[in-house]
Amino acid sequence: MTHQPRASGVTTTVRIHDVDAIRGLALLGIFVVNITFMASAYPGNLVDDPSFSNPVDDVARFVVAALFSMKFYLLFSFLFGYSFVLQIGAAQRAGVAFVPRMLRRILGLFALGAGHIVLLYSGDVLTTYAVACLVLLAIHRVSDRVALITAGAIYAFVSLSLVVSAMFLDRSDFMPSSSEALVAAEDQTQSMLGSFADIVGQHLDGLGLLVIQAVSLQGPTALAMFLLGMVAARRHLFSELGGKDELPRRVQWAGFPVGLGGGVLFAALGGDTNTLATLVSVVTAPFLAAAYVATLVRVLHSHRVTWVRGALEPIGRVALTNYLAQSLVGFVLFTGIGFGLAGQVSPPLLLLLALVAFAVQALASAFWLRRHRYGPAEYLLRCFTNWSRPGRVNVAVGRGGTE
Repeated sequence: MTHQPRASGVTTTVRIHDVDAIRGLALLGIFVVNITFMASAYPGNLVDDPSFSNPVDDVARFVVAALFSMKFYLLFSFLFGYSFVLQIGAAQRAGVAFVPRMLRRILGLFALGAGHIVLLYSGDVLTTYAVACLVLLAIHRVSDRVALITAGAIYAFVSLSLVVSAMFLDRSDFMPSSSEALVAAEDQTQSMLGSFADIVGQHLDGLGLLVIQAVSLQGPTALAMFLLGMVAARRHLFSELGGKDELPRRVQWAGFPVGLGGGVLFAALGGDTNTLATLVSVVTAPFLAAAYVATLVRVLHSHRVTWVRGALEPIGRVALTNYLAQSLVGFVLFTGIGFGLAGQVSPPLLLLLALVAFAVQALASAFWLRRHRYGPAEYLLRCFTNWSRPGRVNVAVGRGGTE
């Protein structure tokens, strides 16, 4: 956010509305993927639920894999890096040291993530972001050139490790067979219908896999996107992009052919179950994520579809609250503490549920922001970050500031 003093002494805040809307889109994509893991233990065991094996179910899985999987967490990571630079500006305006303040924010984020894992959803990304942000904090003074080279090197290393795995490692040596995975998935899905202690126990049992995934894939790629987002924020990408159609068009022309082709190949090869497919997605998913952003930016600045901004911006402004709320929705719908629908909802219905729940979140976010400046989770994190309660803020409507 950009804070400008007024004669009354009240701080005025101008937001980059495009960033909020893009963050809202990222939340939608993340939820479409996460709800499949919340609904049963089969995706987490890298097998399909045999109860849903008709062509419509297969098409829904294919669509999610091709268009959503491994795309939107990259976009969310990019925006995290973008916001990191905005936090530097906020600390400077407040006249406080940035590093201690950011360390408190990282600790608060990790605490929220840890609680999220234990209580709601074991597929949390906040803890991974917190750890990766420590690395970003340590190197954040590097030049743009070094940041870009580092991001490229990280991606090259992850890609090379996947190539080596695909060529020289036999997954059967360290992964269960399909029949074993099906048995485990059925048992774990039944555990989701048990007591609260059963659910927490299952979440804790999944910590090992979460750590492996974070260290080997999600953490490094998130850090690379943090660095790209940091450079984009330094260059005021979204505060200067509005109305400039040439760059988004170029990104679309490059991003969609590569990204969609890679997404289709990823899905056709078996998605997460295949190391080669994962490699394809790691290489091509950033192109599709960038194309999505370019398309949304063009839509946001079109006078014909103004409702898109109104739908996405509020949910993006309270993104942390909505991210946690999505897990709460999954917890209530699928576990035995709530409606107990685990293992009973088909892939097409899960996709529909995600869209409906997201629409409700958008309406609720807009309603909340009419009366409150921050979402509940944002308020808590801000209090811990600043070590004080937020002061009175007037929100100026406009573009061109920072967030």
